[in-house]
Amino acid sequence: MNDEELNMSIRKFLKVVGVSSQREIENAVSRALQQAAISGTETLPAKMTLEVPGLKLNVSFDGEIRLQ
Repeated sequence: MNDEELNMSIRKFLKVVGVSSQREIENAVSRALQQAAISGTETLPAKMTLEVPGLKLNVSFDGEIRLQ
């Protein structure tokens, strides 16, 4: 195993996940505001699940998205 390659590969994956996730959340908030489904002052619970089937890894992370 090449530790440096592993580290770079993980970082690349997490960068894609982070950028894409932020874009998806921003778009969802924008749609919800346009549809008046939210007021824009909420704190929304959030959950992210990381799954790597080849490693039998399935872990969830809980947090919140604050709009104000």
